[in-house]
Amino acid sequence: ILMESFRTVIKGWLGKVLLVLFLTPLALVGIEGYFSGSNKADVAKSVNGQDISNKDLESATKNYKDQYLSMVKGDESLLNQPVIQQKALDALIARSLLQQQAEKLGISLSDTQLEQMLAQQPSFQENGKFSQKLYENYLRSVGMTNQALIASLRQDHALKMISSTLLDYALVSQSDLHQLASLQTEQRTLHLASIKLDDYKKGLTASTQEITEYYNKHKNEFKQVASVDVDYVVLSPALLPQTNLNITEADLQQAYKAFVEKQQKDAKREVKHILITTDARDAAAAQKIANDVYAKIQGGMSFAQAAAQFSEDPTSKAQGGLVDAYAPGIFSADFDNAVNALKNGEVSKPVKTQYGYHIIEANAPVANIPSFESEKARLTAEVQKAKTANLFSDTVNSLNEMVVGNDSLEAVAQEVKGARVESLNGVTLTTQNPYLSDLNVKAKLFNDDVKNGDRNASSNIQLANGDTIWIKVRNYHAAGVKPLDQATAEVKAKVIDAKAYKAAQAKISKILADFKALPAAQVVAKSQVTFEDAGTFARSQGLKRAIERAAFSIPAPTKEGMWSATTAKLPNELVIVAVSNVNTNAANELPPEQITELTKLYQQFRGQQLLEDYTDYLKSQAKIK
Repeated sequence: ILMESFRTVIKGWLGKVLLVLFLTPLALVGIEGYFSGSNKADVAKSVNGQDISNKDLESATKNYKDQYLSMVKGDESLLNQPVIQQKALDALIARSLLQQQAEKLGISLSDTQLEQMLAQQPSFQENGKFSQKLYENYLRSVGMTNQALIASLRQDHALKMISSTLLDYALVSQSDLHQLASLQTEQRTLHLASIKLDDYKKGLTASTQEITEYYNKHKNEFKQVASVDVDYVVLSPALLPQTNLNITEADLQQAYKAFVEKQQKDAKREVKHILITTDARDAAAAQKIANDVYAKIQGGMSFAQAAAQFSEDPTSKAQGGLVDAYAPGIFSADFDNAVNALKNGEVSKPVKTQYGYHIIEANAPVANIPSFESEKARLTAEVQKAKTANLFSDTVNSLNEMVVGNDSLEAVAQEVKGARVESLNGVTLTTQNPYLSDLNVKAKLFNDDVKNGDRNASSNIQLANGDTIWIKVRNYHAAGVKPLDQATAEVKAKVIDAKAYKAAQAKISKILADFKALPAAQVVAKSQVTFEDAGTFARSQGLKRAIERAAFSIPAPTKEGMWSATTAKLPNELVIVAVSNVNTNAANELPPEQITELTKLYQQFRGQQLLEDYTDYLKSQAKIK
């Protein structure tokens, strides 16, 4: 519990956009974006003259957005896009400031140091040694020069060094650690008495003036998110009568024919190539070698022999030139076009791509087609499913014309037995309704047309499960503070609640005063309220938030037999929270491994604070426009 509650405070943009870890694949793929030149018209922000492009901002925003989408199960409607974009921009500004400060302080690695780091990367090594070819292939794949990559890595590593200096070396005092451990492990023995407010509400009223005054003073209590009142009707295939769905032999033969054609089309061609690269020669020299190799094949040399002797693709040359798991796009469109143009066993003339010149051989696909009889049961189910889907589609189209033409959902209920028009009020973007929570439905419920007054019945919307829904918005309630006329009942209830809380508080004020002067047993005996022994608790251990806040806000009892007491407000209830004992010794009993983990977590937290404070200072001194 201690470790979990402490971890909840370790938050921030650390590790999200600020730090790009040195030479991880993701870092290498994305590095050039931060240092690419930018058109002034494409600048999102300028930090001391260093531009942050809109492309950089879009990329960072997408990274944040993807993280938040995973938290809301992909429901983009629940994301606050402007807040996410601002968070991404703040992180990019912080990154720029720290990079600039690192440069000003002379924090940097030399070309030699960076080259040594590159040489030690496993992805650039072949047979345990640095491979210039693998390195150059990587540079080509990300579209960077060696100098550009070195410059990017130097900046990135400088950023990591200045950040790590603050994050990893934050000072942590033993007294702070002990106080933190004491706070998190402190145990309090609680006694609770519940005062229900129903009796105090009898006879209470709220005048028009009281309602108006409360509303004007507490408008923030009556904020509302956007919502709609909506009617809807859902149609599923199961509601339709399964008539005229007989499956004939002709249906099955037609389905089998389509199946065979698809099998033949999907069968992958066996593709082989011989590659003559332009790594160590110019294009003309590579083309000449490729033409010579092509001539040898035409003169009788087998493709496999030519691949083994001349190909510079180390992966395929030992396999007769076979390109494992060939798929369109892995080389280029010209390569793919050549493959598609080749007949079975035919060899192409040299084809130029970014990698050099390829001589290609393609063999016709071999498809192992199951017999009609072996596929008959599956095809029967497939045809049945298709006919059901066609019936459903035809019905939906027919009903759609009625719904839209008459601006009414009733046509669906009248034409299809079992379909019913349902109504729901106050539907928000966070609705859990199994139909209205569908992303396509929410997009229709809260689009600009609805906000601007469109109250027409929608055309059909397909749900994720295959059903279809029609909706008709009756009312749209914009986000903001509810008008008083809409909030009157809610305000009145709050005014009466406030009066009841006040009356109950006055009634028990004598009990609270007695706890300060008398032994707890005497107070409980004459209080006429029932106290329950709730048990002993530490923070974050399952108490209701209001009760926990009250219990840990009051001082420890001054004498044996005395209780410290206060109150906590819960809905329609006032709770007397009394503390009879406070145990602060648990911190001294923490095992060494927990102390070590706590020290590490607290140091990370302090380092994060220092980094954020330092970045805020740099921001206050910077010219950001």
